[in-house]
Amino acid sequence: MEYTIQKLGRLAGVSTRTLRYYDEIGLLKPARTNSSGYRIYGQNEVDLLQQILFYRELDVPLEHIREIMHNPNFNGENALREHRGKLLDRRRQLDALIASIDRTLDAREGRRTMTDQDKFAGFKQKLLEENEQKYGAEIREKYGEEAVKQSNAKFGSLSEAQYNDMQQTEKELFAALKEALASGEPAGEAAQRAADLHKHWLSFTWPQYSKEAHAGLARMYVDDERFKAYYDSHFEGAALMLRDAILHYTAK
Repeated sequence: MEYTIQKLGRLAGVSTRTLRYYDEIGLLKPARTNSSGYRIYGQNEVDLLQQILFYRELDVPLEHIREIMHNPNFNGENALREHRGKLLDRRRQLDALIASIDRTLDAREGRRTMTDQDKFAGFKQKLLEENEQKYGAEIREKYGEEAVKQSNAKFGSLSEAQYNDMQQTEKELFAALKEALASGEPAGEAAQRAADLHKHWLSFTWPQYSKEAHAGLARMYVDDERFKAYYDSHFEGAALMLRDAILHYTAK
């Protein structure tokens, strides 16, 4: 079956403006253009649009979607299985948060007791699963399965005060990093304070600290685009500055 751009938009629940943009950036081209100049989409384009919307639901950037789907090795069935796995992970995250809400309501209404640690279990589980999806394979390859298990267990056992302290440490880390970027000196006072705060931040999840592991993680912040994007989303050049600061810090 074939669809005009208006019919495809209504079918998929997206605007014709979005479909035109997908065409412009080379993400989803129509099968053909008819004699009147209208874009016509066939079954293949319908299937591709479904894939695109699954990726968008999982917050994958359009440019990355285009790279994935234009890869000669792209396999639609494998992609659907991957979507399913990630959506199941998201459902588990939401179920954990909903369960936390239910337990909190029960506690407030006197039907059960709840520790402060229990109150944050859902949030911490969500963070663990998100990190696993994003970085699990790389972290395991670098540090090993047992180290990852110990780290996750330590994070999961954090008290409310420790969890809040971890969040505050990260805020102070970025404040120091911003100051270090202004000075441009990885060995300067602000940069070294940022490196020390980063070490403290790691202490909330790392079973044990070593300078070698700290330096290795710092290199990953620049070498791996996902880590780099996280730090650079706060300030341009943050990942590079943090890496250089930590390398100086651990070399002392």
